[in-house]
Amino acid sequence: MGQSSVRGDRSRRRRRPEAEEPVRDDGVYEDKGLPPDAPGWTPPEGGAVASADGDGNVPAEGGGHRKGGWPPRKGRKVLRWTALTLAVLIVGGAGAGYWYYEHLNANLRKAPRSLGGGGLQKPDPNAFGQSPLNILLLGSDGRNSAKNIELGGARQDADRKPLADVQMLLHVSADRSNMSVISIPRDTRVTIPECTDPKTRKVYPQTSGAINQSLQHGGPGCTLATWQELTGIYIDHFMMVDFAGVVDMADAIGGVPVCVDNNVYSHDRKGHGSGLKLTKGTHSVKGVQALQWLRTRYGFEDNTDIGRAKAQHMYMNSMVRQLKKDAKLTNPGELRDLAEAATNALTVDDGLDTVKKLYDLGGDLSRVPTKRITMVTMPWQYSADESYVMPKPGDAEETFALLRNDTALDGKDKKKKATPAPKPSTPKDQLKVVVQNGTNSTVNGPVSGRASVIQQQLSGLGYTAAGTDSALTTQADTTITYRDKGQRGDALALAKALGLPKEAVRESSSATGMRLVVGNDWRTGSAYPKKPGDEKGADKAPDSADALNGEDTKACMKVNPDYTF
Repeated sequence: MGQSSVRGDRSRRRRRPEAEEPVRDDGVYEDKGLPPDAPGWTPPEGGAVASADGDGNVPAEGGGHRKGGWPPRKGRKVLRWTALTLAVLIVGGAGAGYWYYEHLNANLRKAPRSLGGGGLQKPDPNAFGQSPLNILLLGSDGRNSAKNIELGGARQDADRKPLADVQMLLHVSADRSNMSVISIPRDTRVTIPECTDPKTRKVYPQTSGAINQSLQHGGPGCTLATWQELTGIYIDHFMMVDFAGVVDMADAIGGVPVCVDNNVYSHDRKGHGSGLKLTKGTHSVKGVQALQWLRTRYGFEDNTDIGRAKAQHMYMNSMVRQLKKDAKLTNPGELRDLAEAATNALTVDDGLDTVKKLYDLGGDLSRVPTKRITMVTMPWQYSADESYVMPKPGDAEETFALLRNDTALDGKDKKKKATPAPKPSTPKDQLKVVVQNGTNSTVNGPVSGRASVIQQQLSGLGYTAAGTDSALTTQADTTITYRDKGQRGDALALAKALGLPKEAVRESSSATGMRLVVGNDWRTGSAYPKKPGDEKGADKAPDSADALNGEDTKACMKVNPDYTF
């Protein structure tokens, strides 16, 4: 499995000794501290924020990292969006009526989409007027209710601001033919931009820290702003859930098949583990047992969060397949229960503030065939002292760029037949090109004068009709957009003159003319900085992303030999 396999026994040897935590028979810790696989840990006053690993392990002071580093809430994310798609059908299919529709709307909690300043603009639609859809799925570890405390334990954390311990981006292609889901380890060190709390108006200054801390800087809108800054991907919406409703939702679905390659019991004498106990083979898990599967770290692969994440991806894929074929979920009563649980569990952005909007969103998601769903983890590496995770140079950016360019991570996009580039139709000195500065990064700030620098470069290349747009914008990649096919030859010639890759040239139904936006990949100089792969362009996720296909029915979790029976 690449990254995870090299650190198994070593990570256990380096782990600090921990006090035992009592476990109930159902695998849920008594309320005497952090529960097994529960995310979140409150640091000492004035100390760096760290996170318990969910198995009772708190990193060494000042560390903030546990190997592989993210919690087990991923399965619940896709659980939510899939469940919502079905749940809102009750509005029409079960004849619930307007009163029930309003009741479900009232269940939803809402928050502003983004709390960061500036930020990315939604990309132009393609030639067919289609746009990709990006949804940030978050799992909060808040103990803000009796049920959340019961499920998550750690009663002493009831007043602590929650951490976003599960974070993944769901990207649906513009033509809705495929879906890519990318997870980021919760303790990945990133720059968190300045954010303003929408309720208290408190301003949180820009800082560097674990990505899960971003939720504490005003809410999910700050996590969205952090993701946009890290990835360069415009994010349309977010959906956030807490512990509550997970067991009810799993029960409503009626069980999800999962597989282990050996007997597994996620528990040891020190209290490590989720309590999951299964015999070798395939089992349908629901309720508390489903929760245990999603929490299990000790018992899978090398006992790190890498294995746990893979188990969550397997669960999500299996759940999607189950929901697509399970006819009993057309039962109005069962759907009503599902609708209640789903809407009560969600916090959504202000663009998804009604059940109708969620229903429409669900319609988009349901169009994607299971075989075109790909789940990956952001390629990552440890810091020099192994105290936190960082994006892996090259591979992480390559993965983000694929999503920015709406390229499927499974490598199965239809390959366009190589055709000769069309000839330019307009003389260079008559081609009207508008150059715009797209370096308005909320973290690094804009580079002044970039549009003028490149406009002068164009003039020297013979494009004397090129002008500038003084408005700043934010864009990760340098692009050339044009209105219709008749301008493609001119756009390709312009890209070649500047040394830009062909992928930078895009036809857009909303373009008003030829526009060159100088992105954050070209912040200095007049020569475009070429990157490895620019010549051919990547067409699938790198191996380090550890991709799992949605139709892989043979996937089975490898059990760690120390946790078998």
